[in-house]
Amino acid sequence: MPIKLPNDFPAKSVLEKEDIFAIEEKRAKQQDIRPLRLLLLNLMPNKIDTEIQLLRLISQSPLQIDVDFLKLVSHTHKNTSPNHLSKFYLSFAEIKNQCYDGLIITGAPVETLPFEEVDYWQELVQVMDWSQTNTTSVIHICWGAQAGLYHHHGIEKVQYDQKLFGIYPQRLNISHRLFRGFDDVFMGPQSRYTGINESQIKEEQLRIVAADETIGATILISADDHDIFLLGHFEYDTDSLKREYLRDQERGLDTQIPVNYFEDAALSKVTNCWRGNAHLLYHNWLNDVYQMTPYHLADIPKMRAQQA
Repeated sequence: MPIKLPNDFPAKSVLEKEDIFAIEEKRAKQQDIRPLRLLLLNLMPNKIDTEIQLLRLISQSPLQIDVDFLKLVSHTHKNTSPNHLSKFYLSFAEIKNQCYDGLIITGAPVETLPFEEVDYWQELVQVMDWSQTNTTSVIHICWGAQAGLYHHHGIEKVQYDQKLFGIYPQRLNISHRLFRGFDDVFMGPQSRYTGINESQIKEEQLRIVAADETIGATILISADDHDIFLLGHFEYDTDSLKREYLRDQERGLDTQIPVNYFEDAALSKVTNCWRGNAHLLYHNWLNDVYQMTPYHLADIPKMRAQQA
């Protein structure tokens, strides 16, 4: 929670310059607590695994959080039971007139396809356009990040010769409040066949928050702080890359052993070195969303219009 300081308290201006949130006395007196409302657009094949991973991260907040799950009806979901989807997931038609404090758009195993050839692309575009007015903040993950960068900013994908796969160091390029508490260099999982064309990034629209000399940009944030693009997978479990590697081997793919991951020749020992970063990022995000969002969700479009 933020620090409450009088408006003329000397440290207040210093903290604001460092992007450490200090709440004004007037606003503190007017604040009331309500549950945060989050929406999760789950594009991953094994939806239950992804639900667990992301709910684990957002559940550590002291705030009460209500979560809705969104499905795209233009796609046939083959790896999750229809009963699970009908019972727990909503369609865009059911939520399009609502507002949410935050939206998470996951990755999807469709990287090698042109965006427009993905069967649910037009429906996803509807959701992404809607998110710009009806949510306070959006986290895009892996392919979801590439899709968001392409749709909102015209940044195209770059196909790799080989799957980028493993645990990679990333260095913070700038100071940003969502990465308070992060080390200057931190580790995180990457699992993707494509990157982004960084030459198309316009500095007035996007900031590269973290990058690595070898793999390029890994985290970007829009200039208005509304859209966060995570090209990696902070949400991954300790054994997620191992399961992916074994699955790729069973399919006859030439996926290499994930770099900086296994600690033994038997490919059995893994030390999770990104869990703390993952929890910290989502904790910071929820706190940030709580401070920015209006008390009445219906006021979010007005807030977004003022920010535009």
